[in-house]
Amino acid sequence: MDDKKRTKLQNRLKEIDDTLNNERDWNKIDSHSLIVERNEIEFKLNSENINLSLRDQRTKYYFASQCALFTNNLLKYGYDKRTTKDEVKQKGICFNKYSINVGYSQYGTDLKRFNSKEEMLGFVIGYNQSLFNKGE
Repeated sequence: MDDKKRTKLQNRLKEIDDTLNNERDWNKIDSHSLIVERNEIEFKLNSENINLSLRDQRTKYYFASQCALFTNNLLKYGYDKRTTKDEVKQKGICFNKYSINVGYSQYGTDLKRFNSKEEMLGFVIGYNQSLFNKGE
């Protein structure tokens, strides 16, 4: 996704949030369609570096937000001595079916490899939860 499109989506997201937060008369707005649109925009923004299928309507938003949080945590703290936050900032992170890679393709340096998509998503959620529990 290019910067122009990302900025446009972020502006629309802010516009929706402002409308939902400031409107006192819920009969004047179609809050359901605004919330659905907000969820779809957040999903698009959160899943731009995810190269695997998130099809389940009940969990795709959650997994995409966890991957975005994981990426932000790597930008903030780094991962290990080999994968520093500067390298993550420069090359980016992508999520593939069996790996998390530094760089935006499955051919980049492996950050970590997994046996399944579920194992990878479990690792991402666990990593985020451990930082949350630690108070970071």
